[in-house]
Amino acid sequence: MKLTIIGLASTVFVLAGAVAFGQAPATTTTTTAATNTAPPPKNPWDASAAVGLTLTRGNSKTVLLSGSLQGTKKWDQNEVDLGADGVYGEANGVKNAASIHGSSQYNRLFTDRFFGYIRLDGLHDGIADIDYRLSAIPGAGYYFIKATNTTFRGEIGPGVITEQDSAGTNRTDHTYMTLRLAERFDQKLSANAKLWESLEFLPEVDKLKNYIANFELGVEASMSKSFSLQTVLQDSYHSEPAEGRLKNDLKLIAGVKYKF
Repeated sequence: MKLTIIGLASTVFVLAGAVAFGQAPATTTTTTAATNTAPPPKNPWDASAAVGLTLTRGNSKTVLLSGSLQGTKKWDQNEVDLGADGVYGEANGVKNAASIHGSSQYNRLFTDRFFGYIRLDGLHDGIADIDYRLSAIPGAGYYFIKATNTTFRGEIGPGVITEQDSAGTNRTDHTYMTLRLAERFDQKLSANAKLWESLEFLPEVDKLKNYIANFELGVEASMSKSFSLQTVLQDSYHSEPAEGRLKNDLKLIAGVKYKF
């Protein structure tokens, strides 16, 4: 009887030990596998840089250099858009393009489609004799279309614009209230191509014949995960430009974009 009890106890002890020591490595293996297959944390920013260069030699000697930076972040009920772009050009030794522009916009979504925003813009254009043009505009917007491949939104808001223009030895300063009316359309054409369009209208509140209209149309096609080709048409119209300057400035820019 004693031998039987001892034998049973030994068997139970061996089985318990086998279970205890057998489960520990399996748990470690599972944890290690889970750790190795965990996806890397996603970058909260969708950021990119684009550059374009055009050179001609021969009967004419020209250079046109353009560049831009874009950053977008969306989290919870918040959206942030940051951007900067610039153009420099010469034709036969004479400067014919020299501008830099920056913008930032923060949207706070109150519902899935309705949001409030605040937008800041800054521009310098040496050819148009705009020393600076600064604007600050809060407002409200609405997504009329908000689908996986298509978005279309409208925005409206009052704001203030201050600018300094110089033509020759003349310099004028102008600060006025404006009402911003804007829309933006984005369309994903395929897994590797997209198109966008935007328009904003900024009239002086107490002098409607003085207004600014900015339009942009762009298309982009991916070459790889990080690189793509893009072409952008930009048109800026100022009904009362600096003295001796034209009202309309049109740019067609083609370049290569890199996504961080």
